Amino acid sequence: MSSSASSLAPVTHPLLQRAGVRHGFFTRQGGVSTGLYESLNTGVGSSDDPAAVAENRRRVAAHLSGTADDLAACYQIHSAVARVAETGWRGERPEGDASVTATSGVICAVLTADCAPVLLADAQAGVVGAAHAGWKGALGGIIHSTVAAMEALGASTGRIVAVVGPCISQDSYEVGADFQERFGHHDEGSARFFRLGGSPDKRLFDLPGFVLWRLEQAGVGEAAWTGEDTRADAARFFSNRRAFLNGEADFGRQMSAISLG
Repeated sequence: MSSSASSLAPVTHPLLQRAGVRHGFFTRQGGVSTGLYESLNTGVGSSDDPAAVAENRRRVAAHLSGTADDLAACYQIHSAVARVAETGWRGERPEGDASVTATSGVICAVLTADCAPVLLADAQAGVVGAAHAGWKGALGGIIHSTVAAMEALGASTGRIVAVVGPCISQDSYEVGADFQERFGHHDEGSARFFRLGGSPDKRLFDLPGFVLWRLEQAGVGEAAWTGEDTRADAARFFSNRRAFLNGEADFGRQMSAISLG
């Protein structure tokens, strides 16, 4: 591990530590970007200096004992598409919102800036995955697709452990009442993930709670949320919602990644 990589301090979780996989929900700290993107911005789609983004992605990969070529990170489209990575993608970014692998050394990764990153592992089968679950993807089936793709590689749903990483929490996520209605039409029982917002036509949505419910529905053996609210912690996390409320022109993205080693 290089000295620059060792300076990173990603959020980790006991569920994945016990599974014996390399993983991290990386923060915005420990990179080379400046200004709005300070400092570990890994968002290729941002307007940051591409060389800085490339160095930041290299640092994340190095922290997990790999190279940037080992990353398997999609061009995210808020879909239910989960892709299998037999090798690192060497900079290619196929459209989708999850990657899974049974190959040692491949680093499955997702980018977020309020959406929920989900890292999954079946240690016994030697299968890991990473999913990007914003409200649209979570509602549309990205969790089920990711679990199904892991099953196709030999994983057993009951053995899979999953961790939802830092994301926007219910206290920070105000939406319109029509947003709740959309969920109600799609999923009976989703009402418990909403509570009244600042006015009668507003609701507060529990994204991590909803994603955990999706993991339960998919049959995952054990799941947890790390507990951090990206919008509320500007020092550690990028946030789309916070950038919008502050009138900022753009925002960075943090990476969450997992590897068999």
